[in-house]
Amino acid sequence: MIDYTLTRSKRKTIALYVRNGAVEVRAPLKMPRSDIDQFVASKERWIQTKLAQSAERAKLRAHFSLTYGDSVTYRGHKYPIAIKDGKYAGFDDTVFYMPPNLSPGQIKQACVHIYRMLAKRDLTRKVSDFAKQMNVMPTAVKINAAMTRWGSCSGKKSLNFSWRLIMADDDVIDYVVVHELAHISEMNHSERFWAIVEGVLPDYRERQARLEELQKVLSVEDWE
Repeated sequence: MIDYTLTRSKRKTIALYVRNGAVEVRAPLKMPRSDIDQFVASKERWIQTKLAQSAERAKLRAHFSLTYGDSVTYRGHKYPIAIKDGKYAGFDDTVFYMPPNLSPGQIKQACVHIYRMLAKRDLTRKVSDFAKQMNVMPTAVKINAAMTRWGSCSGKKSLNFSWRLIMADDDVIDYVVVHELAHISEMNHSERFWAIVEGVLPDYRERQARLEELQKVLSVEDWE
């Protein structure tokens, strides 16, 4: 029998999740344990496949490393990591440059620092451009380190974006920016909300799919 953690609630159906190498079952309060075990057993092949995929992602993340000569992605394009004499790291539109003799961990930290600066600059500009087009005005644009949430809009109309978003190509970045700006008018995902998004980006569904592909890529890269 596959080991799993069980969470009971007032839900009406049973659900199964495999996350980070662990299996979780969410079930109704009064569902018999025998029925839950039977349900889990019926999904054994699917669970084993997901566990194997999770283990492979964990292995790839553990081996993720950056050094001079490697490439990193910025706005959908690859740029090399290069040595430059001096004390500072940055981006000059052709390379991510940084001082010599840095360890792989220090190189990764330098890249994150550069990404954060680029994200603040570029996303602020994009928000400003689309805000004018959509006739809305956010109170602030902030950059955070969220791993699975690309953006958010607070009740005070402040927009927050993960620095990781700056790795996406411009079409995908634009979708996330428009998505969050639309929340200034509609703080939900109603039909009216999606109508606002579609009014600006008629192909937003295709952009959503490309964002999911980026999420898969980042799932095997340890940027922490």
